[in-house]
Amino acid sequence: MARVDDYENAKKIAVEALSKRDATALGSDGGYEVTEGGVLVIPFLNRVFHALPPDFTFTDADEPEKPAPIQEQVLILHYLLGDPLADPSEDWAAYREIPGASFYTSAFTKRAIDPLKKIFGEDPESLKKIAPLVGGVPFAGPGDACFEFSPFPRVPVRIILYAGDEEFPPEASILFDRSVGRIISPEDMAWLAGMIVYRMAALKPR
Repeated sequence: MARVDDYENAKKIAVEALSKRDATALGSDGGYEVTEGGVLVIPFLNRVFHALPPDFTFTDADEPEKPAPIQEQVLILHYLLGDPLADPSEDWAAYREIPGASFYTSAFTKRAIDPLKKIFGEDPESLKKIAPLVGGVPFAGPGDACFEFSPFPRVPVRIILYAGDEEFPPEASILFDRSVGRIISPEDMAWLAGMIVYRMAALKPR
């Protein structure tokens, strides 16, 4: 598991890479609003962050005193570093099908697929209620609960849950647009999928 120091170092590297680009260009490339003061307005799941270049200080738009998790800051910065011409292709792929993802497949499964099945596999109705709270939009799919999320403007993610029963255990799929490999790394994709699942898990009544 990565340490906080690792994330701080990753943020430092990303900030340095982004420091020469102005806020207007970053907003245009990333699909974000930019205020007159040059602040990027960044919706992320059920929160909205403000990020001010060139240092990229993050604050919560609704609760400025609430810290922005360093993992989420790094993911957002890595997204901004991605290929601005990589628009969604609407060609969906499992994580293992993304180039370079095979090394992280085990971590992806433990971080996202297994918790999704454990937390919601016997209760797909709760997923249907909670997913919209973090930006999930239902779509017609093969599972008992199917939602598409847009954690980043150009990175759609689909979650498909098959409920368990007396005969079969629950199953789940998390799909990515094939263009995602030009925008964020397979490691970041695994973290992103896990963040979506755990953000929903935090909203499930105990």
